Amino acid sequence: MEINMSHQEVLQKIKQLSEQGESINKKKLKKSHPELVKSALYYYPSWEHAIQEIGLS
Repeated sequence: MEINMSHQEVLQKIKQLSEQGESINKKKLKKSHPELVKSALYYYPSWEHAIQEIGLS
């Protein structure tokens, strides 16, 4: 599995999407930003862990 985003880029992108008012629902992002979800799950055991890391849950 090739990951094109760094740990920090993943967190920044999730935060950016949230600040822009976009949904950070995993199911929706798998369709619109599949690389983000794939990268987040590489660094974290679950999508929820990534969201908690930036204080959004």
